[in-house]
Amino acid sequence: MGLPTPTPGQILQLRARMPAAFGITAQQRALRWAMGLGALAWFGFLFWWFNITPLRLWNGLSGLGTILVLMIPPSPGALWVDILKGIAESVAMAFLGTFIAAVIAVPLGFLGAGNVVVNALAHFSIRRVFDGFRGVDQLIWALAYVRAVGLGPLAGVLAIATADIAVLAKLYAEAIENAERRQAEGIEAAGGGLLMRTRFGLLPQVLPVMLAQALYFMESNTRSASVLGIVGAGGIGLAIAERIKVRAWDEVAFIIILMLLTVAAIDFVSARIRRRLIGGREAVPAR
Repeated sequence: MGLPTPTPGQILQLRARMPAAFGITAQQRALRWAMGLGALAWFGFLFWWFNITPLRLWNGLSGLGTILVLMIPPSPGALWVDILKGIAESVAMAFLGTFIAAVIAVPLGFLGAGNVVVNALAHFSIRRVFDGFRGVDQLIWALAYVRAVGLGPLAGVLAIATADIAVLAKLYAEAIENAERRQAEGIEAAGGGLLMRTRFGLLPQVLPVMLAQALYFMESNTRSASVLGIVGAGGIGLAIAERIKVRAWDEVAFIIILMLLTVAAIDFVSARIRRRLIGGREAVPAR
């Protein structure tokens, strides 16, 4: 026996009670069309503003194809020792800058954690300071430090450290806030103060995550250090910029391949260390 067919009056009552079950309304459909047309208009304005035309894209791709042809075969040229030295300098800059940032970010992370600094005004102020520093890119810091301390890897190390301190501090603070509370509460119940609760209740839980995030930043900063050299902050970036100026594309390709191999090796080693530290769970922070 089939279900009874609802009457038109019952359908109207059901439509009034549950309009979403009968599909979108005319107003919702019009709103969606308006939003879609607005998005298309916005993208069209951006394309016009940036003068993005099919002709420019085609010419750019044609020029890129010519450069790729000139890159084959890659060649180290006569200064391959300088290339290896520049790559080693970039890796060293990334390591030292990340190490300095990670060490300074640990106490800042505890200060920015809401379960350590419970004062709402202090917590809000510290987090906004982190946001302010995170808003400045490494390249801007590198330009500033090149003017302050001169050309060379010192400016690159300081730029990496300054840019990463606030980012790591924010990530550390979030890890501390997500730590298990019962361990810290047990130490507090046994008579431990804030320092003891932080040292034995929170730090052992978040230290593996902190180390894993620092290793991830080490890998990322190896790529960043190669760019900082373009503005005179040391590393392989200066060698790349010089070879691009003289259109030595085969040497540029050789440097890029070495950089890719270096980053891949660092990524392989750091991934194994991260898995060992955090028990197979990857902690990949967002920048």
